[in-house]
Amino acid sequence: MKLFPAIFLAHGNPMNALADNRYTRAWRAFGEKVKPRAVLMVSAHWVTRGTAVTAMEHPRTIHDFGGFPRALFEVEYPAPGDPRLAQRVQELLAPAQVMLDEDQWGLDHGAWSVLRHVYRHADVPVVQLSLDAALSNREHYELAKRLAPLRGEGVLIAGSGNVVHNLRRMDWNGDAPPAPWAEHFNRRVDDALRSRDHAALIDPVDDEATRLAVPTPEHYWPLLYALAQQDDDEPAEILIDGIEHASIGMLSAVFGRA
Repeated sequence: MKLFPAIFLAHGNPMNALADNRYTRAWRAFGEKVKPRAVLMVSAHWVTRGTAVTAMEHPRTIHDFGGFPRALFEVEYPAPGDPRLAQRVQELLAPAQVMLDEDQWGLDHGAWSVLRHVYRHADVPVVQLSLDAALSNREHYELAKRLAPLRGEGVLIAGSGNVVHNLRRMDWNGDAPPAPWAEHFNRRVDDALRSRDHAALIDPVDDEATRLAVPTPEHYWPLLYALAQQDDDEPAEILIDGIEHASIGMLSAVFGRA
């Protein structure tokens, strides 16, 4: 049985949706190698009370940001949905209560800004799973482990967030070097990924670097959904890395063999 890999994608600045840079080229190269029947996307930008999953045939493209050029608001990503996959996710996550969202959400920019590079023809169905704000890191990780059977059913499980995400400490100078605390935390995550140290990633050391890199958890949680799919004998490959604007980490990682 072929097991599809899982992936964590650092979406960074929404303008990456329109960019041709080393990050978007790495995402595109991954998509050229990995052809799933559907994507289950966990985005930092859908945080809810309880857990929900999109279950519509045609999810809308959500422009959940402000202050960007008109061209970004004109982007559409018309990937189909997959209501049957949504029901399968609901079954796998039981006894947790999962709401089937048939008309409220869609694909937010955490999903489409990267997927329009990974699967640029929008021909792969996409279902989004929300992040329950009430869960701890450990609870998100354990919930995510129940999704593992999907890897054998042709589904790519993808998380979209940022390991380092501190908007208050951003430097809009394009040549700004990484903040020392951002570089330190990013290196710790990289080391833990390479050594398959899940415990260190689920419960990072509570120090200044962690508190500055992860001031709120929603951009970190999607990493745990991809990480939870990794079997004991599977590698973690760093797809691309970097720190933009001093405080936005662009580390993307693949779990399993592409």
